[in-house]
This record gives sequence, C-alpha cells and structure tokens, in this order.
Amino acid sequence: MRSTTRYFALGFAGVMLVACGHKDKDAPLAFVPADTPYVIANLDILDDDTRKAMLDQANSQLPSEVAQINAAADQLAKKDADGARLLHALAAEFNGKTVEAFAQNAGLDLKGYSAFYGMGLSPVVRFQLSDPTAFEGFIGRLETAYGKKLDIAKVGDQSYRKFVSAASGTQVILATVGKQAVATLLPADASESLLRQALGLDRPEKNLQDDGRLATLATAKGYQKWVVGDVELNRILPLALSGNDPLLSALHKARAQAESAKTGEPVANQLQTSPSCAAEAARIAARVPSMSFGYTKLDAKHQDGRFDIALADDIAKAFSGLKVDLPGLGSTNSSPFDLSIALPVAQLRTFWSAQADAVAAKPFTCPALTDLNDGFAKLGPATQKAAIPPFGDLLGVRIALDTLASAPGSTLPTFSGRIVLATNNPTGLLAMGQMMVPALAQLKISNDGKPLALPQDMTAMLGQPAWVAMGAKALALGVGAGEDAKIGDTLKEAGGDAGHMTRMHLSGAMYLNWLQLMEQKVDSLAAASAAMSKSDEPSIDGDSTDDAGQTAAANAARSKAQFAAMKTQAERVDSIDVEMHVGDDGMVVTSQTVLK
Repeated sequence: MRSTTRYFALGFAGVMLVACGHKDKDAPLAFVPADTPYVIANLDILDDDTRKAMLDQANSQLPSEVAQINAAADQLAKKDADGARLLHALAAEFNGKTVEAFAQNAGLDLKGYSAFYGMGLSPVVRFQLSDPTAFEGFIGRLETAYGKKLDIAKVGDQSYRKFVSAASGTQVILATVGKQAVATLLPADASESLLRQALGLDRPEKNLQDDGRLATLATAKGYQKWVVGDVELNRILPLALSGNDPLLSALHKARAQAESAKTGEPVANQLQTSPSCAAEAARIAARVPSMSFGYTKLDAKHQDGRFDIALADDIAKAFSGLKVDLPGLGSTNSSPFDLSIALPVAQLRTFWSAQADAVAAKPFTCPALTDLNDGFAKLGPATQKAAIPPFGDLLGVRIALDTLASAPGSTLPTFSGRIVLATNNPTGLLAMGQMMVPALAQLKISNDGKPLALPQDMTAMLGQPAWVAMGAKALALGVGAGEDAKIGDTLKEAGGDAGHMTRMHLSGAMYLNWLQLMEQKVDSLAAASAAMSKSDEPSIDGDSTDDAGQTAAANAARSKAQFAAMKTQAERVDSIDVEMHVGDDGMVVTSQTVLK
C-alpha cells in the first residue's frame, strides 16, 4: 500500500498548491493546535493567471502520471490485489480528465483552504470541499474498487469511516465534517477526546490561525503565503522518545505484543522508557531546533523556493563567517551542469572533533540513543586521520560539464568539462598524483594556471584530449575538445562569500539528457534481466518462469511510465539553480526554477 499512500499524498499536495487560508473561524488553521509539532498550510490564494499556469502544467503531465499509477498497480497486483484495484480505480478517476474535471467529480475545492499538521505526532489532513456529496461518492467508488468497505462509526452526531489495523495498533479515520474532509491516523484505542479533537468537534484551546506563527515565519523568511511549512524538531524528538505520544505508544505496544507472542518477553518490560530519554531528545533537538520551507516566487515561468534549517549558535558561528577559496563557488555558473561544494576539511575536523568531545564528556543514557556514544567515539580518531595531507588541506570540489552523451558500444557516457580540486597545498596534491600515476611526473606544472596536455597514454584511456592546470589554491583537470581554453579562466573565478557552502546550476537540456541516459541504462538492465529469466530452468509447472517474466514486464512498464513523467516535466524546464549557505541563524537552501 506504499504506492497508494504516495499518490494520495501527491493529490493532497496538488490541492495544497491552490488552496489558501484566512481569518475564518472554520478555516483549517483554526483547528490546528498552536503547539503542533509540524504543519504545512496555505495563508493566501494564488492569482487566477498563476493558478491556470500551474493547472496547465499539471494537465500536460497527467497522462504520464496516470500511466505510472497503472504500472505501479500492475506491479502490486501479485502481492496485494485489493491495493492494485484501488490504484487502478484512482487512475480511472483521472484518466481522460483535466485536474479541474477530476476535482469537480471528487468534490474538491481548488480555491479552498487546506492544512496538514500534527496533533502530537498523529498526522491530520483537512481540506475544503466544493461538494461534500461528490466527495462521498468519490470515496465510495474507491471503496468499491478496493473490495472492502470501511467501517462506519459515530462520535456524538458525527459519523466517520475507519480502518483498524490490529498489526500496527492504529486506525485510519476519514470523515466529511461540514464542507471539509478530514483524514487522520490515530491509535486504534484512541480516546473519545482525541477523536473529537482530530475531527474538529472540539477546538484547541489555542489555534495556529490566531497564534499567527506561520504568518510571522513567512514574513521573516520571505516565503510567499501560498504554501508555508514548519517542522519543530524541538517538539518532535521529545515526543518521539518520551513514550508519551499516543500514536507512537500504540505502535510500540503493537510491536511489543507481537514480540511477546514470539519470545515470551513481557510487554510491560518492552514498553519501559528511561526518564532520561525526553531530556536527551531535547538536548539533540537543541542542536537543530526547527526547519521551515516555502515558495519565494511562483508564477507561470518561475518556481523559486527556500528551505531553512535553524542551528545552534555554536554550529552557525563555526561556518557563517567562513570563506572557502573554491574557484566558482562565488560565481554565476554557465556550464549546463555546474556543481561547487565547499569541503573545508580543517574546519570540519575541528567542528566534529568538538562534537565528539562533548558526547564523550556527557554520554547518552537513553537506550534509544546509546548507539550515538559509539558513533561519536569512532568519530574522534577519524577526525585526527582527516588531518593527514593532502586530504587535510582540501577546501572543496567543483564539477562543470559542458556536454554529456551516450557512447555507442560503451556502458559509460562521453563528456567534456572540468574538475577542480581546491586545496591549501596544490603542489602537495600534485606530487601525490604524480607518485600514483608516473606518467604525470614528466609534466612540469607551475601555479600560473596555464594548461598542459596530459600524456598520450592517459588521453588514450579517456578517449579524448585532456589538460591539467594549477593555480594558487587549486588543481584543475579539463577533458574534451576546447576545454584547454576554459581551464585557466576557471581557476581565476571567485571563491565563496562568507558562509557560502554549495552552488549548482543545471540547464533544462542537460536535465533532459540525464534522464534519457538513465532511461537507456535502466532499459538495458531490464533487457539483461529479462534475458536471464528466460534462460533460467523453469519449475515443473512453469510458474517460476511465468512469474519472473510478469514481474520483469511490470517493472519495465512502471519504469517507462516514471521516465515519461519525469521527461514531460524536464521538457518544460529552462534552468535550475540551487545555493546553500550558513548564516547567523542557520542553514539556508534556495532554489530557482525557470520554466520555458
């Protein structure tokens, strides 16, 4: 049922994208507890032009997505016939329709309000409906296809559907409450109070809409209000390890009962929780207290996002002021694929050594965390080894590809581009390379950035010309025709600004090229696997060969559908840029996607 969950999640994400929220006493955020440990919600509505552009994009991808769902259902059929029927029914709801038509048939309000949040650790989804009766009909069709009706129950005057899993000790709840749909995962023995809160029959004492946490977060981080997410690890980890969260307690109890049935170990013994666990979970969470994300720009041609990770003060300070001399890390990248990653080994070694010392001075005592003691104990010696030159002098690496294409008769693609290794000691790194590859010893390389052609026996291995050059703090290798004219300028490009750790540029054409190469590789592996299955000796009744062939065919169909969906998306991409830096408050990852 993992695939089923995935596609329902994708459907919910689509609803979230076009939903909004405002100061309405019945808006989804009005039902969200102010202290929820995680939430994704909409605070504003997309304008009509942007909504239309997003729906046009979704509609163009829909046929390949439907094919992917059907392929996943075919693969699932042998293991879970009911689940396969459910996926096929879900695909049928989309087949031949636009997203708008599907939403109308299912009663979903594409201009409604939505929220996904935690009541404790129990997930709850709320979204508005344009037609509750149509939504009930949609769920009924899925139930019929699944082959099993969900149980109907009531709390007060409110009816709801439920599916109880004895194996996990949980229940899935689905209800139409007024003009909202509500879905949640709760303990199988959830109290009436917990159930009423999840359904929204009892409101939280303080709700997230009145609290304004998401609106404040959006303003502080520059998120647009269409989708804002907040994950509070300083709430999640203590809940997860304290043994007090109802959902996790139910899961642990079900697991303990299963173990007890096998081994005779008393359930009570397995459910004991050390008093230190909650405090030590909070100790870990204090290092990375929270994460948040949202769009910073969203229109017909742009999909820009930002992801923030809050860090403890000492972690942020260790890297926020650090400037890494990796050529290209501080430049606007122009190659179709250009990736720069700062790896300042000396500073990383100092930082992780300090973390290892801190754990050694105060080891974890919570049983669920004691493995961390061993991990950090091994980390200390490892950081000392990292000081050995030339690795200890490393600053970062950059890979810039100008071309990438399949090579007839070869399992590896051909490429042209440059690789840059930034280091405090490029001469030492070169000397080690010359020791490992004697052919390099004949090259007299100076740090003036001028390219020298590699020996013929080395270029013969690469199948194309190649050059090496050295700068004051970097070695560069250029492979492919014309790269000798670029390698010198590459070494002169700007290093990173303070806190700058990663930069990537990917053109839409290169993205599509990657997908095509990956598809070719997967197809060749699938063909080889099919050939092997045919050559295997069948069982007496032939079922073994038939099953293997059907599995291979289902896998191939699913792979084809997946690549079709990804290529449809990639064909609309002009470029993708990603940047990561560490500031005073933590780590920030930004992305800019430009569409054609």
